[in-house]
Amino acid sequence: MAFKFWNKRNVAFAALTAVTLTIAACGGTTTTEADPEAEVGAEGEDTEMAEGGADVSGDVLLDGSSTVFPIAEAMAEEFMAATPGTNVTVGTSGSGGGFEKFCAGETDISNASRPIEEDEIANCEANGIEFVELAVATDALTVVVNPENDWAQCMTIEELQTMWAPESQGTVTNWNQVNPEYPDQELLLYGPGTDSGTFDYFTETVNGDGGASRGDYTASEDDNQLVQGVEGDPGALAYFGFAYYIENQDQLTSLEIDGGEGCVAPSQEAVLAGEYTPFSRPLFMYVKVSAMEEKPQVAAFVDFVLDPANRTFVDETGYVSLNDDQYAAEQAKVQ
Repeated sequence: MAFKFWNKRNVAFAALTAVTLTIAACGGTTTTEADPEAEVGAEGEDTEMAEGGADVSGDVLLDGSSTVFPIAEAMAEEFMAATPGTNVTVGTSGSGGGFEKFCAGETDISNASRPIEEDEIANCEANGIEFVELAVATDALTVVVNPENDWAQCMTIEELQTMWAPESQGTVTNWNQVNPEYPDQELLLYGPGTDSGTFDYFTETVNGDGGASRGDYTASEDDNQLVQGVEGDPGALAYFGFAYYIENQDQLTSLEIDGGEGCVAPSQEAVLAGEYTPFSRPLFMYVKVSAMEEKPQVAAFVDFVLDPANRTFVDETGYVSLNDDQYAAEQAKVQ
């Protein structure tokens, strides 16, 4: 299945630089290779890299969160356009799966939609992996329904808990069981798998315990599969990162969320205003210190991601980029 997220942007980008994009059908890994003859920088811009600049070459390996994937993929494309000879591979095995590979020394950077957990830290320490945690954006976790759903516009956390609590498994199967004003319509749930940081965040926020969820829902680490599921079922509901809603908003309806102070729709503006609670959350990249020290291309890629001049590549996904002070704080971590 072709990955849907960057299809529109790549049309314009193809006019700038030749890029080969290969997606493993089942492995969830994208490898993007730069053309050595490609023009450096965006049209009308003079792109400057970190020390080493266009002389940097070699592989950069990332894996982890599918939520962070659109940011990582956009940065990878632009970075390789500016540094011919580099090859950035971005996998999507979920935050948990990404940390397993990272702590085993298989990747340079781990993308995560939640902070690293204590057992994962211990695993990294046991394998001698020292890392730096970098915040790269803020997400508005989004709950979506099929466009034929004309009864649900705003949902409370309590209603979401009624749907997703472990004890609802096999018992809450219709919309009118969530709210008596909803119709007698079959409720079909789609959500991330248990390796997903989005799953951990959602279950902690809604059910009060990260990992506590009913199990009788359609799960996938591929957010595009969740999008397709909701598109195909009038009674369906799913949750995932805001970027996937933005890319598919013609086929989905997002719900406003009442976190206790009224209904608020997910948006960049609501996140910036601190109004979209409790589903605003930071997104991370965890970088192996030895990779930055031993691989100039990794250090250059991290510098590229943390350059405020490149925040537009975050904003275009629908996520909220860091402000100048936040960028400075993250840059200081890697000095």
